[in-house]
Amino acid sequence: MRHGGGHYTLHLSATADAVNVAVSDLNPTPPRERTPDLNDGTGGFGWHMIRRLTCNVTITPGPGQGKTIHARLTR
Repeated sequence: MRHGGGHYTLHLSATADAVNVAVSDLNPTPPRERTPDLNDGTGGFGWHMIRRLTCNVTITPGPGQGKTIHARLTR
């Protein structure tokens, strides 16, 4: 997994209908779409993939001053 920097936690769970993903970090800034970097490898793919692959994405405050991104991928 590649992340925008700093420490993060990843939590995965599954039900009969979906896989649930939660990624938490200490940065309160919400993710932003940017043009993926196809040449220098600086990223830009993650938020596009999350938005296309999930049926539901929410962003909640915490931990601390950070944020948690919750994504649900249906089976």
